[in-house]
Amino acid sequence: MIETLLARIEARDPLADRERDALVDAFDSPTLVGSGRVFIRQGQRLDRSTLLLSGLVGRFKDLSRGERQISALHIPGDFVDLHSFSLKALDHNVVALAPCMVAAIPHTRLENLTREHPHLTRLLWFLTNVDAAMHREWELSLGRRDAVARIAHLFCELRARLEIVGLVDEGGYTLPLSQAALAECTGLTPVHVNRTLKQLRERDLVEFRQKWVCIKDFQGLQQVAEFDPAYLYLRPECQ
Repeated sequence: MIETLLARIEARDPLADRERDALVDAFDSPTLVGSGRVFIRQGQRLDRSTLLLSGLVGRFKDLSRGERQISALHIPGDFVDLHSFSLKALDHNVVALAPCMVAAIPHTRLENLTREHPHLTRLLWFLTNVDAAMHREWELSLGRRDAVARIAHLFCELRARLEIVGLVDEGGYTLPLSQAALAECTGLTPVHVNRTLKQLRERDLVEFRQKWVCIKDFQGLQQVAEFDPAYLYLRPECQ
């Protein structure tokens, strides 16, 4: 059930059998979340953390006028709110951007894991640190990268993250994201996103069509984005 989470963790450091078994046993049964549903709300008191098993999830904040900024995308294998274990409430909302399967781990069981498995605890803490590193990279994109580089960088990041959990093939990967939602990720208007995607397509770098990202020239896309995956801490020696 949680194979993608195990793959994400063990890409950095192997788990002992007892650690793996304890983590698997800690989760409740999976549940379905419909596309468009805000299933964690800002300020809501939380007693469990949620793992994404399939689909696509976004963290977002919005203004009173209705403008929404998506501040993170979560893919299968990601906790969407592991930090709620210590914070107990989020300062943002969490929305399903596609139909999703999720599984929850009650904070009482997380507390037991931290007491009984210190190495696993460090690895879970490591995942929250990687989330923070991705937030900083997104902030750089919003503040300093132009539109072409912003979208190119997001496509590169998602490729690197999805590859860890086995969701990339030679041609690209599935991305069930509308152009409007892509605009909310990148701080652009939908019209600007459409124009930018056209530029990337005309440069024969990448094509985004029918929820599929077809990467034609990954090296060229990386150069446009100035993408350096170091902030994702993908190498095992980071642990």
